[in-house]
Amino acid sequence: MSVRKDVVEGHARTALLAASASADLLVVGARRRKGHLGMQLGPVNHAVLHRAACPVAVVPHT
Repeated sequence: MSVRKDVVEGHARTALLAASASADLLVVGARRRKGHLGMQLGPVNHAVLHRAACPVAVVPHT
């Protein structure tokens, strides 16, 4: 197993969806907002979850 970390210039949604085309797994983070139950996903994570070409793991910030 290898882990690749890339720095890409541009819009996060576009870069992550492009990276998903050649990835086995895409890992994204999510912040928890105080006063809200569960994770609140933003527009980038929402797009990645619905359009990625590979499985996506959402890891909450603790």
